[in-house]
Amino acid sequence: MQPAGPLLCVLGELVVDLLPVPEAGAGPEGTAPQYVARPGGNALNVAVAAGRLGAPVRLLARLGTGPLAAALRRHAELSGVDTAGFVDAAEPVSLAVVGVGPDGSPDYGFHVLGAADWQWTDQELVRVLPADVGALHVGSISSWTEPGSTAIAALVDRLSGDALISVDPNLRPMLADGPVGATLGNDRAAVTRRLDALIARADLVKVSAEDLAWLEPDAGDLDEAARRWATRGPALVVLTDGGAPLRIARPGGPVLRREIPRVDVVDTVGAGDSLAAGLLTGLLAAGITGRAALEAASDEQLLALVDDAALVAALNCTRVGADPPTRAELDAAR
Repeated sequence: MQPAGPLLCVLGELVVDLLPVPEAGAGPEGTAPQYVARPGGNALNVAVAAGRLGAPVRLLARLGTGPLAAALRRHAELSGVDTAGFVDAAEPVSLAVVGVGPDGSPDYGFHVLGAADWQWTDQELVRVLPADVGALHVGSISSWTEPGSTAIAALVDRLSGDALISVDPNLRPMLADGPVGATLGNDRAAVTRRLDALIARADLVKVSAEDLAWLEPDAGDLDEAARRWATRGPALVVLTDGGAPLRIARPGGPVLRREIPRVDVVDTVGAGDSLAAGLLTGLLAAGITGRAALEAASDEQLLALVDDAALVAALNCTRVGADPPTRAELDAAR
């Protein structure tokens, strides 16, 4: 049963992450590395993190074909996510092969051509959208890849002013530009244009320094970048920078910084998604379900929610893959 309260809708992709198992070796010739299949994707990660924190959350996703599809649905259900927003699609499930660098940062290889995730139609979204939406979170590949990105943009336009709109670009450069991006119909100009339209409609934007470097190669100082993004439409911008302090910007105000909790990092897969979920869960629990309420919130209130969200992300990083904490684990870590 879904918890009571304003409903968070998360719209985006379902991806199976193939994660390496280093201790298993790679066979006698070193050519047979072993991987474990884990549910992933920006939207699924955000929805699962919010569900584990006790938020009422519905995931709007196109569930593709293949033997791994059932695991994606079950992963969401086990975390309390409402899967009534799933569309059974004829296209295949997306697959990401993940490598983890010495610093714990992920490296991705994608197998997504013709995948289910970015084939949304207006009619499908109308069918799975609940009547009462407190917040809508969109982002990552489905939000800037046609043809589905057009339907997603139209939904954002429709809900703008009635629900809190959250956007996370969550770029994957090889899918946004270059030869691989071209197979999806993407290039830098088109992706930037689609994201610009979403950001202009957003109330909340979470963006990483890595994404910023791709979107604005000459962005320069991150404080100035955060301040500038807060003039583009959002009422709140949260800029992440790995293990460096978070930057929080509001239109016309100073850029605020918050240290992130120090933990023993296993890897950072799903960290940004966990932070977004923690922040959205906190906003909805505080009754902030629209632009006016977000603008009226004090810096102190928002910083407390950002601190909580940063702890959610930090706890995720102590485990393999996207594995966000439960509400009980978050409470214990405080």
